[in-house]
Amino acid sequence: MPSYILALDQGTTSCRAILFDADGVARASAMREIKQYYPRAGWVEHDAIEIWETQIEVAKAALAEGKANAEDLAAIGITNQRETIVLWERATGKPLHRAVVWQCRRTADVCDRIRQEGFDKVIREKTGLVTDAYFSGTKIAWLLENIPSARERAERGELACGTIDSWLIWRLTDGRIHSTDVSNASRTMLFNISTLAWDTEILSYLRIPESLLPTVKSSSEIFGDTRVFGSAVPIAGVAGDQQASLVGHQCFEPGSVKNTYGTGCFLLMNTGAAVPRSDAGLLATIGWKRNGRTYYALEGSVFIAGAAVQWLRDEMGLIREAQETEAIACSVPDTHGVYFVPAFVGLGAPHWDAYARGTIVGLTRGANRKHLVRAALESIAYQTREVVDAMTRDSGIKPEVLRVDGGAARNNFLCQFQADILGVPVERPQMTETTALGAAYLAGLATGFWKRESDLRSQLKIDRRFEPCVQASRREELYAGWRCAVERAKGWASEGSPPAACPEQKQILPRPDEPESD
Repeated sequence: MPSYILALDQGTTSCRAILFDADGVARASAMREIKQYYPRAGWVEHDAIEIWETQIEVAKAALAEGKANAEDLAAIGITNQRETIVLWERATGKPLHRAVVWQCRRTADVCDRIRQEGFDKVIREKTGLVTDAYFSGTKIAWLLENIPSARERAERGELACGTIDSWLIWRLTDGRIHSTDVSNASRTMLFNISTLAWDTEILSYLRIPESLLPTVKSSSEIFGDTRVFGSAVPIAGVAGDQQASLVGHQCFEPGSVKNTYGTGCFLLMNTGAAVPRSDAGLLATIGWKRNGRTYYALEGSVFIAGAAVQWLRDEMGLIREAQETEAIACSVPDTHGVYFVPAFVGLGAPHWDAYARGTIVGLTRGANRKHLVRAALESIAYQTREVVDAMTRDSGIKPEVLRVDGGAARNNFLCQFQADILGVPVERPQMTETTALGAAYLAGLATGFWKRESDLRSQLKIDRRFEPCVQASRREELYAGWRCAVERAKGWASEGSPPAACPEQKQILPRPDEPESD
């Protein structure tokens, strides 16, 4: 009787593999970092062969640590960095170019042209996404345009393309299967999330042959089997990393929300079986599909969260390590009026301002290092509230609790301030590898390792629950100051004059030596 699910978690900076038992407990794991390539300013690439070899290396290491072999595996689940694209030869499996990573901005000018031509409205309506270099579609178009003979070879059916899950499935099945799941497909800017099919109008506009793309399956079904580890093991669960995290947190009910605190923040709300529409700057996406039913989600992406703390450490030298920030933030009662908007690469949801830049406001002679460190942590919570408020406006549902994971979720100050500024409890689970766990759940449910979602409830164990403990008036006062600071950061890198003064400035930040005036 198989004892484990093997989860392969291929991320932006590392490859990880975890063995989960029937209780959802991680029994063995291994992780290795992968190299980042920056050939030009704003360009980010990965070596697809390195990704494959490293992912298999850590999978074998996890099996060895758990004293397990292929016969002990009920299934394999895959979760991956989303939007990153690989283009390869079908005959040899050889990539034609390094993988173009989701962070890469090389197609920003293409996206500008799409917006100028008004086709972004078609993309928004059909895919639920904004037109941005973040997504896969323009990356694929760039590869076909810039690699000699690539377009002609693609049209002849000689090439294959896909997100990292497709690449791993292809290699795991020795080139027999070229597939993806609906959650990854929904992040390409090419997939119609209503019809659940590649959209021919968008493909034609971007000149991408449909034959280049993988077959789209549900997130929880048997894709095929692999013999890489010995005897045949089914690949039975696939989802993009943030959607897998939603499953790992067991956000199975509409209105349930999770936030992953990493380099940035990724908030997803389960919106149920209906395609969501956003008027508040959020993305509509597919959460997962299982047993013929598609679950949709609203998503808000915050570009800079934990990276703000890295900036304090690496560029400013204000801290030695990220773990210090909790004690530093708790050592002062507040930020002394300082707000830090870490818009180093613009602002994501709900603003989508590519020309915003990092801004620190409210500095006085009494402000010091501790206040700036606290302001950096608070900025993560403020940005999260902006997205949660947008989700509430779009869905009409106010979350009852926010479930969190990611490295920064270990910071107790951040979790408590998050609860305070949201006015809802924050729950941190004992199992922090929720992305890998979600992939394992999808694979296990497809193969009968777990029978139904309700069987998983007992596995959701909370490490700590943070309750709001500030008055509503104070909460809104702090948040109003944040909104004013954000207005100062917007449009900073655009041509022409600096942004106009925030209209709320007088009531939020009055000068101490003169009365407020109208």
